[in-house]
Amino acid sequence: MSQEELRCWHDAPPGERNAIRGRLIEKFGPLVKLVATRIIRKLPPQIELGDLINTGVLGLIDAIDKYDPDRDIRFETYAEFRIRGAILDELRTLDWVPRSIRQRLNKLEKAYEELEATLGRSAADEEVAEKMGISNDDLFGLLNHANGVSLISLDDLGMRGNAVGYRGNYQDYIRDPNTEDIVEKLNLHEIKGLVADAITKIPENERMVLSMYYYDELTMKEIGVVLEITESRVSQIHNKAVLRLRGKLKRHLANSNP
Repeated sequence: MSQEELRCWHDAPPGERNAIRGRLIEKFGPLVKLVATRIIRKLPPQIELGDLINTGVLGLIDAIDKYDPDRDIRFETYAEFRIRGAILDELRTLDWVPRSIRQRLNKLEKAYEELEATLGRSAADEEVAEKMGISNDDLFGLLNHANGVSLISLDDLGMRGNAVGYRGNYQDYIRDPNTEDIVEKLNLHEIKGLVADAITKIPENERMVLSMYYYDELTMKEIGVVLEITESRVSQIHNKAVLRLRGKLKRHLANSNP
């Protein structure tokens, strides 16, 4: 879809806008299903794909209504973030991860962040376990629990607002196409470059898993076959990589805020 077509949508009278919106929803419906399908792979079995798709459609409608074609952001990119954000917001209200597990995962993420900032390199499993005061087996068990939260690995990254200690999330930076944050502070080019740089600094096996999972779109089971390891081990490696990246991005965002 061209920028000119999107301008026509914004300039159309109210009656025509509804018809155009309907066509846009139909056109980008497959994108909603794609995003929902990717997310549900990491969720417990009780979560229904249809529910995620329905929520994603609301995100798509919001993207259509708020997209500014004069911004240097492709609609597909903006819509995907809005769809994903709507689904993640809904999932957060469900919060199937027990509070005790979530607290331990937050401590684990903080351990990666602090260790790697101090060491200047990727922290080894033994170093993380020692900092957490747990055994290696307990560390791997905790990483298994990260499946339920790793889907928001690029969420909850920023700090915005006037209140001291207020923590926003990555979606906040693109919620409103009229805000300057996406262009002036954390534009997509910067985020992509930051993530790409961070990925080069994590262990090779974690880079391989991320590449096969997000770029080749293999399942955890398929990656296990390729690497000749168990699906559970693939999940642990993936979750470690996500926790490392979260820490690196959070440090960057904290330093970017005055």
